[in-house]
Amino acid sequence: MASIALSRRGFCKAVAAAPVALASPMLLRSSFADEVSSIVIVSQHGLPYLPLMVMDALQLVQKHAEKFGVASLKPEYKSLGGTQSLIDALLSRQMDFGVTGVPSLCTLWDKTAGTANEVRALSAVQSMPFMLVTNKPSIKTIKDFSGGDKIAVPAIKVSSQAICLQMAAAKEWGDEQYARLDAYTITRSHPDAAVAVMSKSAEVDSHYSVAPYYYLELATEGVHNVLKSYDTLGGPGTNGVMLMSKRFHDANPKVTQAVFAALSEAEEFINKNPGDAAQIYIKTTNEKRSSPADLTRYISDSDNIWTTTPQQSMTFAGFMHRVGTMKRMPASWKDLYMPECHDLSGS
Repeated sequence: MASIALSRRGFCKAVAAAPVALASPMLLRSSFADEVSSIVIVSQHGLPYLPLMVMDALQLVQKHAEKFGVASLKPEYKSLGGTQSLIDALLSRQMDFGVTGVPSLCTLWDKTAGTANEVRALSAVQSMPFMLVTNKPSIKTIKDFSGGDKIAVPAIKVSSQAICLQMAAAKEWGDEQYARLDAYTITRSHPDAAVAVMSKSAEVDSHYSVAPYYYLELATEGVHNVLKSYDTLGGPGTNGVMLMSKRFHDANPKVTQAVFAALSEAEEFINKNPGDAAQIYIKTTNEKRSSPADLTRYISDSDNIWTTTPQQSMTFAGFMHRVGTMKRMPASWKDLYMPECHDLSGS
């Protein structure tokens, strides 16, 4: 599904409508248990969503649900094209869990904290960098963007890439200039953006990319790296979190625990078996551009940390609060996450 541009105003309108949307009936419950008998788990495109692919391929949710006494739980895995599509799915109750970036989590938590419809993350899904790549030789740093240059991001103004770009602008020109590069951003899915950059399309010359796309882009003649998100953040940062509503969490504690246990096991599997995880990625995505050896190398890259431990959540929140795009500031990273991961050494 192609992603659609989501302005901050549109984002907030969608969140404001959440109480109405979330008041609709929940998924059908099992007649033999108090908890739901099926769940929908949503991801997007790219290697950051490998843990969900492993969960699906190895049927880990079903395995752990049985251990917690929820027999025959049926998880359905769906893939959407961008940040807006996923948020729409959450607010319309078309999904129960979904992977998105920390900035989207911060915005949703900011708008819903303390209400019956509060949104938090179950845990992190991984820490991986974004790479701002370009096919224009004249662009060496973010100071070189000008004229008709276009930087593809999953969603303008609200996606993790868009916020990281704002953070880089604030670091370069000061907080009052945080939106200086927004005019150059354009919403495109990662697959479409990568094709455009590699083919030297006139529409998009740059892409704030995720793996495996930036590996392919940087292997293309004439494409080079401009910025790495870890440099802006000052170290590794969570790329994706498992978003969910507190309402679902409280009504379905066993299902929630099963999903967290499944995700934790998937991370362990990836760390111990990168080659097998590569085969799962290839089979799930029908990947044809990268070989099993390539994918194994990407997965094993030291930049890519397969963990449920949140990293840099407060860095994102602090920036967004400082520039006024997030009204309330969480007291700690734990305010943004469910208790299941509070024993981890998060940030």
